[in-house]
Amino acid sequence: MIQLPQDFMIRMQDMLGEAYPAFLRSYEEEKVQALRVNALKGTREEFLKKMPVVNLREVPWEENGFYYNESLDFMPGKHPFHEAGVYYIQEPSAMAPATYLDAQPGECVLDLCAAPGGKTTQIASSMNNQGILVCNEIHPTRAKILSENVERMGIRNAIVTNETPQRLVEAFGAYFDRVLVDAPCSGEGMFRKNEAACNEWSLENVQICAKRQNEILDCADRLLRPGGRLVYATCTFAPAENEGSIMRFLERHPEYQVLDRYKYNGMSAGVPLWAYYDTDCRDSRNINTTGNYCAIERTIRLFPHLIQGEGHFLAVLQKPGKKLSESREFPANGLQKGIPIKEVKEFLQFQKETLKIDLTAEGRESLLNFGNQLYLMPREMPSINGLKVQRAGLHLGTFKKNRFEPSHALALALKKEQVQRTMELEKDKIAKDYLSGMTLNYCGENGWYLITFQGYSIGWGKLTKEVMKNHYPKGLRKI
Repeated sequence: MIQLPQDFMIRMQDMLGEAYPAFLRSYEEEKVQALRVNALKGTREEFLKKMPVVNLREVPWEENGFYYNESLDFMPGKHPFHEAGVYYIQEPSAMAPATYLDAQPGECVLDLCAAPGGKTTQIASSMNNQGILVCNEIHPTRAKILSENVERMGIRNAIVTNETPQRLVEAFGAYFDRVLVDAPCSGEGMFRKNEAACNEWSLENVQICAKRQNEILDCADRLLRPGGRLVYATCTFAPAENEGSIMRFLERHPEYQVLDRYKYNGMSAGVPLWAYYDTDCRDSRNINTTGNYCAIERTIRLFPHLIQGEGHFLAVLQKPGKKLSESREFPANGLQKGIPIKEVKEFLQFQKETLKIDLTAEGRESLLNFGNQLYLMPREMPSINGLKVQRAGLHLGTFKKNRFEPSHALALALKKEQVQRTMELEKDKIAKDYLSGMTLNYCGENGWYLITFQGYSIGWGKLTKEVMKNHYPKGLRKI
């Protein structure tokens, strides 16, 4: 049994009443595990045909989400499919916020607190690489992890930034069609999954988180265009960070509407009275049971004793107004200017010799240089001048002494039919040899090869005289 903080248990008993014993028993149960199929790599039907196990169960609120039981036959984190970005291992409740965000291809979408990248990659999957996806993380180390997960999942249209919300407001203004705020919180909902979170919890930290959430939500408002959708989510039970955060936001921004959305089996409505809780007990002063009080009932709670997943909260909010035009509106700092195509002769030569597609076909000034690194920008990418950026679209590769070397990101973003030469790793052991960095033997035409496993791209190899030099990144190799 996890040793839950005493103050936490007192508050939860006060909140849940008769349901508290069932809530407490959920901590004696094993946490559930889930993965989400990456639609950018292929359909869920294709994935299910290739899966080495059959004991998968659907996550109700995510069409590509599946519960699994780890076994010696299937350890998802160590399977070649994981390295190929075929799926993302994600806590099932954490899949709900992006589902309710409902991002569409061609939109401008912001994931404001994005690391490690589960929700970002879920949003990207629904956008099908069309539109602009800005995913931001304020902490540099976590932003790097976010960027790595964006790469692994083969996402082309993502800009990964390492900024404060306030800096993004200055750079973009009210530019985004949809904004997800997966807010930094006290993490109470993760106690069963991460016992260390219990030791870090305190009533004081709940207050600190609630105050920070106020600031983040106000920035999100300034980043959202008229008529846009804002989804607020936490992985905590604390009312001050959930119903309380939404109530305070509505008091500051009464023009917003909390949308009433379908609740899947086991999901609960938010409790208006909880919006008036202090951090540790109910504060019954100044309770107004009209207006925003009723709107709180349209928020959504996920409790571990009612659903198969950890504790979460979310609210779907609509900003009033209409988009000014059908065309995409310019961000505050305008659009990013690309480089002339004539400056990338080495890349064009590589593309001609290796690919069957023209990556620059949609825009002749869609390329961007960071030193000797070449990126393919999303169409009409907003200016990133002055921002700390980890990734600006699809990393194509590196210029090296009059030649071009393709990036791992490019390999993971390509499908085998888009490349002239491919090498299929026919057995799990050969795939693991490749992932460990081993050189392979192969008979074929010299040049760059897209290495695939069960049809999914997994990296690059370069063949010279029947020796396939391994270009799987050294930092990712499985020793």
